[in-house]
Amino acid sequence: MPRKSLWMVSGVLLFALATVPSVSGNDNAAKTTYLTFSQPMRLPGVALGSGTYIFELANPMTGADVVRVMSRDRKTSYFQGFTRLVERRRHLDPDAVVSFGESARGSAPPITAWWPQGESTGRAFIYR
Repeated sequence: MPRKSLWMVSGVLLFALATVPSVSGNDNAAKTTYLTFSQPMRLPGVALGSGTYIFELANPMTGADVVRVMSRDRKTSYFQGFTRLVERRRHLDPDAVVSFGESARGSAPPITAWWPQGESTGRAFIYR
């Protein structure tokens, strides 16, 4: 992706909140992250409206390949799918929790990867 496009998409699509609540003490094996988007986004096979979503590893004890995305209240599951391991790129802000791909004007940009807060290794979403 051209650097200019990446910065433009990142600047326009800032999210307001990225927090990692503790699951039990300081242990957060699922890497639970609450993300709030100010405009629609998309993941493979699903569109997400603006709002707050939970991103987490579906089964961190047996494998970290599956990521689950749910509503803030955990009542609705929007995405559960296989991902691949990805290292944070050097030019990416170390505090960025997601990266976005390019999209046509007027369409929701794809979330290409999610990095749990403070992690240099994240999960890339697989688009087909």
